[in-house]
Amino acid sequence: MSGTTTAGARLRAAGGGANRWVVLVVLCISLLLVALDATVLHVAVPAVTEDLRPTGVELLWIVDAYPLICASLLILFGTLGDRFGRRRVLLIGYGIFGLASAVAALATTPEVLIGARALLGVGGAMIMPATLSILRAVFPDRRERAMAIGIWTAVAAVGAATGPVLGGFLVENFWWGSVFLINIPLMALILPVGRWLLPESRGGADGPWDVLGALMAAGGVLGAVLGVKRLGAGAGVLDVKAVGPLLLGAVLLALFVRRQRRREHPLIDMRMFARATFSTSVGCIILAMLALVGLELIAVQYLQLVLGLSPLETGLRLLPLTFAAMAAGATGSHTLHRVGPRRMVAWGFVLTAAAVLLLTLMGQHDRPWLLTTGFVLLGFGLQTTLFGAYESMLSEAPPDQAGGAAAIGETSYQLGAGMGIALLGSVMNAAYAPALTSLSGVPGSAGSAASNSLGEAYQVADRLGGSSGEMLRSTARHSFVHGLHVTLLVSAGLLLLGALAALRLPRVMECAAATEKCPAPRRPEVSLPASREPAEATGSGRAAH
Repeated sequence: MSGTTTAGARLRAAGGGANRWVVLVVLCISLLLVALDATVLHVAVPAVTEDLRPTGVELLWIVDAYPLICASLLILFGTLGDRFGRRRVLLIGYGIFGLASAVAALATTPEVLIGARALLGVGGAMIMPATLSILRAVFPDRRERAMAIGIWTAVAAVGAATGPVLGGFLVENFWWGSVFLINIPLMALILPVGRWLLPESRGGADGPWDVLGALMAAGGVLGAVLGVKRLGAGAGVLDVKAVGPLLLGAVLLALFVRRQRRREHPLIDMRMFARATFSTSVGCIILAMLALVGLELIAVQYLQLVLGLSPLETGLRLLPLTFAAMAAGATGSHTLHRVGPRRMVAWGFVLTAAAVLLLTLMGQHDRPWLLTTGFVLLGFGLQTTLFGAYESMLSEAPPDQAGGAAAIGETSYQLGAGMGIALLGSVMNAAYAPALTSLSGVPGSAGSAASNSLGEAYQVADRLGGSSGEMLRSTARHSFVHGLHVTLLVSAGLLLLGALAALRLPRVMECAAATEKCPAPRRPEVSLPASREPAEATGSGRAAH
């Protein structure tokens, strides 16, 4: 029995078509927890640094292990769900996520915390593609699916932006490990609810699951991101520790693509990438996250270490971004139908770039209205871009490969995020460090230590004391703000590049439902087999791409 038929039967048995919105609520709660955990640690970084005393590289791993492992395993678990059941994979992911949260909360060394964050990445990789692929199965009509994706992306934004607020509250009132403990009761609740309410959904069951291909994809993504991460941490371009994983990852990904093209029953049908809409949507997701996720981590440090805000105040300052993202997600379906994917994604990039450029006016002193305006534009623009890109990508994919397509989208998101932290972190370090390494009146070892991060510079300045310590603290603050401005300009350039890339998307939102005033579908340049193309629930024709 096909995945769509199975899902439809369970939904009808549970109370008719309206039950799909109940399923959406459960999926959104699942996504909320995963998105929350991606950012809840950000405001706790200073507290983790003070308690566990990680090195600069260990601190990067504490932050990066979650998205890195998650990104490398998304294709594996997304395609596994297509074969053996998306609901089954999702429920196992719940259990792993809860267990890893307990380990992270009780970690006493940087190594244990890094390991727990990696295990959280395994759970997240099982949860994220399953939520999106189940959504694809229970919402076959594109207009309803666009509305559901709008809610889904808004919830993701709420989770990511609420993380710093919740994390700030917990760090101020408890200890940094409490940011992980909140996952345990929520997972204990969502696991039985999900088992009871969620429909099982599968894709095509033809042929064996390509275990070797899945491992090649995981190793390729892991190697590529690890190499970029080490370059971002300061490794030289000829350093074998950075270039080795990068080259190995590229080779494994190339072999994976070659293997999938030759297999009769591939994990992922590579012909999807020949469609301009699908490949462009994936590229836009990568560029959006590449430009902004690393910037978010730097911005949190700016609010706490330069402006002197508490973790809770830092989280509250980011709330306007949350509300703007919610507004963009809530209106996304209407906007996409009226202006089409091309203008929606392109203008979202442009608006986000304008917000980033506005934030270059940040300086040594607090300017609340500037920050609020910038964050509102940032949240609305980014969410508009991601909504249009995700909807276009998912609608282009055949329903029996929804898990693989969702995994590609989430891999793009996580890959862009991990690369963004490495790339923008590298830009930030390159602009920040030079002024501190040869500072007159400060010992060379102290200046070298201070060049690692602003937080470490403050610790070194406190140990030095006197005029030398004050000079080091002041120079570090000014250098950090200078580095932030340079990073913002690089980020704006990446966003404008994304706006140009979006010009390859369709002008209009095509759909085949007879009740909608949409243009007739155009045949794509490269067609998938007819048996794998999605059909609208109305039965009036194939879904247009």
